[in-house]
Amino acid sequence: MTIRKVPEKWQSNIKAVKAVQVAFDMDEKVQKEIRKAAVEASLSPSDQIRMILGLAVHKKPKRPRLTVSLSSEDYQVLGEKYGIPPTKQLEIKRKLMDELIEYVNEN
Repeated sequence: MTIRKVPEKWQSNIKAVKAVQVAFDMDEKVQKEIRKAAVEASLSPSDQIRMILGLAVHKKPKRPRLTVSLSSEDYQVLGEKYGIPPTKQLEIKRKLMDELIEYVNEN
């Protein structure tokens, strides 16, 4: 077996590769409170957990974003809803973003 050196451009990722993700099965109330505190502090839930545990939190600001996974069936449904062909995914994305903004403005 040959031992290969990690390329220089990947050196900064070595620690991330060695990290292990830990999942918590906790009471819904606990999860909700941690998520709520994270939102109020503009942190991700995992950064909020790191703060609670006294661990280092990355100070580098992250691009805030919401995500949702959409299947081809979802695009079909949304395309019909917005009157856009399901193949026009970028146009559908714009419409759903408008709908989400409208939702927030109404509430």
